[in-house]
Amino acid sequence: MPKLTTPAIAAGYLRGMDQPSIHVGTSAILRPWTRDDAPAVMEAFRDPSIQRWHIRRADSIDEARGWLTQWRDGWASESECHWAIAAPETNELLGRIAAKGVNLWDGTAELAYWVTPAARGRGLCTQAVTALSEWAFREVGFHRLELEHSIHNPRSCRVATKAGFSEEGVRRSSARHADGWHDMHVHARLRSDQPSATTRAARASV
Repeated sequence: MPKLTTPAIAAGYLRGMDQPSIHVGTSAILRPWTRDDAPAVMEAFRDPSIQRWHIRRADSIDEARGWLTQWRDGWASESECHWAIAAPETNELLGRIAAKGVNLWDGTAELAYWVTPAARGRGLCTQAVTALSEWAFREVGFHRLELEHSIHNPRSCRVATKAGFSEEGVRRSSARHADGWHDMHVHARLRSDQPSATTRAARASV
């Protein structure tokens, strides 16, 4: 049965090009993952905060490499897009950001992210979310990006708000964490929304 709408983004658009690196101002770069990132990913998932909000840990280098393979394969299948957040000079791993649940027909995806303990407190997560959002809207043609976080995670709420993602509501008891079920704040940003303050500041500095 034919659909009565046309795709927002053509099938094959993403896998038809190499996954790009995306600059986050001068402070970081979003780059594709490599197998060499496995030790740093394993170390990151020893952090209690990352374990708490992402509900997993890596028990071996091989397990971390398996994650990296899945993250890289997501680009080819056009189902997920994962990037390492890295220092531009040293290539040190600072975090991860991803567009998950990619729906090319509707032009939608959900963002997820974390940063290492050493990279916190300098606005890096907000900058990374902003940079990825701008790429998704301006370069690819996404219509809507969502993100959600536990109501007990105010830091993630501040990241979303500063990156221009409006809070749309609460999904009750929708995510199971180690300490039980959490209500989740839902945020979204549309391509037609006004640029966030972070975006305007970045453009003004160019």
